[in-house]
Amino acid sequence: QRQLVESGGGLVQPGESLRLSCVASGSIYGIQAMAWYRQSPGKQRELVARITSGGSTNYADSVKGRFAISRDVAKNTVYLQMNSLKPEDTAVYYCNVLTTFKLFEGQGTQVTVSS
Repeated sequence: QRQLVESGGGLVQPGESLRLSCVASGSIYGIQAMAWYRQSPGKQRELVARITSGGSTNYADSVKGRFAISRDVAKNTVYLQMNSLKPEDTAVYYCNVLTTFKLFEGQGTQVTVSS
C-alpha cells in the first residue's frame, strides 16, 4: 500500500498553471514537514518547496513568486500550486514527508512544460 499518493502532474504550455497534490495515508503521523522535490534528466534532485508543521515555508529561488506550497492538516495533504510555468520546470516532482521517526517519499508525478 502506497503511503504517499501524488496527483496533478501533466503536460501544459509555458505560462499555464498546475496544482500538485500529495495525500499521506492515515498511518503516517507525527509529521514535522512536508515538501516537494523535483528531478529532471541529468540533473540532481532539488528541493522546490517545504512547509513545516508550524506553517513556515521555504522555496527554491527559481520558483519564488510563482509556486506556493500549502497544507491541509485535516486531510493529511500537501499541495503545490505552480503558476507561470516554464520549460525549465519540466521534471518529475516527488512528495516528501518527514515525521518524528521516518522520511517517506512518493513515487513522483511528471510535469512537462512545452509548447
